[in-house]
Amino acid sequence: MGHNNISCFISDLCMMFGIHYCFNIHYPSGLVSTLGFLQRCFFSINPDKGSKVEETRKPRLRVNPRVLTLIQELSDHEWRDV
Repeated sequence: MGHNNISCFISDLCMMFGIHYCFNIHYPSGLVSTLGFLQRCFFSINPDKGSKVEETRKPRLRVNPRVLTLIQELSDHEWRDV
């Protein structure tokens, strides 16, 4: 895999997030944690209201607790002196 493929992947990932927000498309339920993490950690999109999670009959938390835990652990790791 060459450098161009990485650049295309990053560009494609940015395009996917842009499309989801421009067209208000919900994240597929199987990818909510992964896409929620990328949204909040890499794209710094932290909405006060709403969710990109597909609507289901059972209630969901606005942000997956596992995503919040991972972000907190990464943040704690960044501040530690190694």
